[in-house]
Amino acid sequence: MFQSFEVTARPEQGPPRLAALRAEMAAEGLDGFLIPRADAYQGEYVAPRDERLAWLTGFTGSAGFCAALMGVAGVFIDGRYRTQVKAQVASDYTPVPWPDISLSIWLKEQLPDGGKVGFDPWLHAAGQIAEAQKDLTGSGIELVRTANLVDRVWEDQPDPPMNPVKDHPIEFAGESAGSKIERLAQKLHDAGRRSAVITLPDSIMWLLNIRGSDIAYNPVAHGFAILHSDGRVDLFMAEAKLSDLDDHLGTPVTQHEPEGFLDALAALEGPVQVDPGTVPQIVADALGDRMVNGGDPCALPKACKNPAEIAGSAEAHLRDAAAVVELLCWLDGQAPGTVTETQVVTRLEESRRRDNALQDISFDTIAGTGPNGAIMHYRVTEDTDSRLENGQLLVLDSGGQYLDGTTDITRTIAIGEVGEEEKTCYTRVLKGMIAMSMLRWPVGMAGRDIECVARLPLWLAGQDFNHGVGHGVGTYLSVHEGPQRLSRVSHVPLEPGMILSNEPGYYREGAFGIRLENLVVVEEATSLPGGDDERAMLQWRTLTYVPLDRRLIMVDMLAREERVWLNAYHRDVAEKIRPRLGEAAQLWLDAATAPV
Repeated sequence: MFQSFEVTARPEQGPPRLAALRAEMAAEGLDGFLIPRADAYQGEYVAPRDERLAWLTGFTGSAGFCAALMGVAGVFIDGRYRTQVKAQVASDYTPVPWPDISLSIWLKEQLPDGGKVGFDPWLHAAGQIAEAQKDLTGSGIELVRTANLVDRVWEDQPDPPMNPVKDHPIEFAGESAGSKIERLAQKLHDAGRRSAVITLPDSIMWLLNIRGSDIAYNPVAHGFAILHSDGRVDLFMAEAKLSDLDDHLGTPVTQHEPEGFLDALAALEGPVQVDPGTVPQIVADALGDRMVNGGDPCALPKACKNPAEIAGSAEAHLRDAAAVVELLCWLDGQAPGTVTETQVVTRLEESRRRDNALQDISFDTIAGTGPNGAIMHYRVTEDTDSRLENGQLLVLDSGGQYLDGTTDITRTIAIGEVGEEEKTCYTRVLKGMIAMSMLRWPVGMAGRDIECVARLPLWLAGQDFNHGVGHGVGTYLSVHEGPQRLSRVSHVPLEPGMILSNEPGYYREGAFGIRLENLVVVEEATSLPGGDDERAMLQWRTLTYVPLDRRLIMVDMLAREERVWLNAYHRDVAEKIRPRLGEAAQLWLDAATAPV
């Protein structure tokens, strides 16, 4: 099994660990210490060694941080985790709704007379520290660079990952590493930049056409890179990780041990381009006034997939869909109350493992039934494993890492006879997903300009959900990829080749959850009769082909064009997926894709 159901943190472990941390704070003369869910590479996901936030507090979400003061410890979480955090942290910790309440506002309330708050400059992005320092001006609160105090009290902290790196074949990458390096180096040269610092693991993997396994479910390896405008790359990654690559990296790339990274930064001549949102503060300290803000040079090129990447991702989604349909067929044959969440997760992974191209799952499968479905990023454990009972909804959010693509799909499934309220809410979520799927929009618009389309059916009923409508997705890379997002905070214009999720939802704490998710790729829109020929438009092409649960659809709530879209989608599902299924699943699919 790729996924385990082990309980990795318990609330009762938090208080003694917090007490030990506070003793270190006192010894350092500090009034507080910041603990992010981050590592030195500033990616979204971290290795076990860097799970300091979970170790200290018990909170295991993929975003958030703790501000530990002598008298109070705030755990800052966004809307996705406000239900989850209640079950994971002890009463010694205070959940803080973030970003509604910023760190600086909270610190000023808790430290009205000022104070010193320590932070590890390897673990906080330069932009975050700059913003916090600006907001704290005049408050008497000082942010102080320190060693990591959590590491001092974490006695059994795991070692850093040292897994081998492999090459990513050109048939899947679609462009050689040499071509990427040359292309991006020319952009640096044209912009008058001497070099760029890259810390995001998936950016380095994409640039050099390599993949690793330092982080569970993410085919990335830890390291740093400096891309020079003359076409050279200095790669700061342990030589032991690269022993299987032979001559793949080629002459443009020079390997160095990670310990030499700061000295190399000190020797650079400016200007040096960095993304303040993805480089740690220690990089900014080392560069000083040679640093210029310009973004990660790999971020946008990586987001705009080339034809080989899109074709590979589309094929991976078809194989993945067949695995999911086989699971749904099996699940429908089980009586309510006889199957548990972990059994669903295990069976789905077994179905995916029949594909030899599967390398891993792309995240811990979310299989939340009944009230567990209202926990947006629910992870089933041995302690929480629940039976799928009659009348419940099952939120099943999962994905795979294949050599040719990364998948992410969510379906909400009826268990037995489900009530009218659940069906009504499900249909509103479905209407939102259909509306986004059908959308056409002018070139130049960003996710924030169009994400409300998927929320409108819920808004009209006085409902909403506390997560973005969609995130970017890599190709055999991270399942969450920037800079593209369908979010009210995303200003990045959508461009052809970008792959995103389309996943509206609805959650009623203590009762049920609903989420529907397809992956879609941006492409140039086809012309329409009577349209403005001079107005360039974009549209989505769907990559995910798995039936939507017809038993949960209130058909009379669907407009004619929504029914047309749904029936056409199900026809495509049947056409594309049926030949890939066993006989029983074929029969199940025929019924699941019947017209409404």
